[in-house]
Amino acid sequence: MSSVDGGDGSVAFPFTAPDPVAPPPEYAQLLRDRPVVRARIPSGDPVWLVARHEDVRRVLSDRRFSREAITAPGAPRLLPIAEGSKSVFVMDPPEHTRLRRLVAGAFSPARMRALRPEVERLADELVTAMAKEGPPADLMAGLAGPLPITVICRLLGVPYEDVGRFRAWTDIMLSFAHGRREEVVAARQALSQYLTGLIAAKRARPTDDVLMALIEAADDGDRLDDEELLAFGYTLLGAGYHATTAGLTHAVLALLRRPGELRRLRERPELLPAAVEELLRTSQAGGGLGALRIATEDVELSGVRIAAGEAVLPLINAANRDPAVFTDPDTLCLDRELNPHLSFGHGIHHCLGAQLGRMELQAGLAALLRILPGLRLAVPETELTWSAGLAFARPDALPVTW
Repeated sequence: MSSVDGGDGSVAFPFTAPDPVAPPPEYAQLLRDRPVVRARIPSGDPVWLVARHEDVRRVLSDRRFSREAITAPGAPRLLPIAEGSKSVFVMDPPEHTRLRRLVAGAFSPARMRALRPEVERLADELVTAMAKEGPPADLMAGLAGPLPITVICRLLGVPYEDVGRFRAWTDIMLSFAHGRREEVVAARQALSQYLTGLIAAKRARPTDDVLMALIEAADDGDRLDDEELLAFGYTLLGAGYHATTAGLTHAVLALLRRPGELRRLRERPELLPAAVEELLRTSQAGGGLGALRIATEDVELSGVRIAAGEAVLPLINAANRDPAVFTDPDTLCLDRELNPHLSFGHGIHHCLGAQLGRMELQAGLAALLRILPGLRLAVPETELTWSAGLAFARPDALPVTW
């Protein structure tokens, strides 16, 4: 394997893909030859990489693989998660069960359905504004960035003029580049101060938004405390903004590379829900870097013994291309019927905002297909520059014309 470290046979992770929209070649090699392999992450910590769909599902759902353990002092981590974090994203039962129960109502199917017309209207307005200004346009600045962050601001009830600061803080907080710890701490403190003030203001004058619903959420007298509310704010900004921005960008690039499929989708918009699932399956927008876990007992995966206390990283993007599960896994099949992809996770940590993420991808793509029928890249794809060291890979700009 190209990235084997000659010292102990482990591989260096994350892998460097020659094409940022396609999986690194190591994924296919792991699926075929080494489904569980030792690796070293940028911090120097050793981890086990797990590639096969069956094993990844097990790691994501088996409670012997702890999320909470990665918040312990000195624990290996790819993303700068705070020690002792109270985010539902890094908790184990029973605390995870309690928090999930309290926040689930804020993301109920009924609340998400009620939000859909607003998301679709916003996507239409953003793409219409791009069309009026005329080509070329930057799709990152015109749609992929503002759509998710505006929706998150709507959910949190924050003024849109603060979007720039939110973007800057979360860009830093979701960096896994080594040596940025001081920047990460400063960004987290700034965001904490802002959200603390926002929570206090809402308690004094209640509003109609998801953050207010979280403040008021109660179960037999149990409520979220301020630290838990802050942690959920971080999660919303990271997963709801960055993941969706990157996901929409990767989906557009995947379609622009396949003009025939783009035309087919424009002519048959009823395919859009299935197409979004397939674009999620094949997307490289998120490498699953936040899915790291620690084994609490000895566990065997594909014949390899994982010892208690060792870190395990389930490679969701590799599992999504497992030929044992997906026919022609490297082919983008927009009407794929059986599609048990793991892009939103699996088990108790399955993404709370999965329905919202799907909705935004569908709305953004639908608006582009309808309003900009001649959409294409305005520059050769080789001229795109990509932001380095982010958990959710995306280009700095995406110039398009039509």
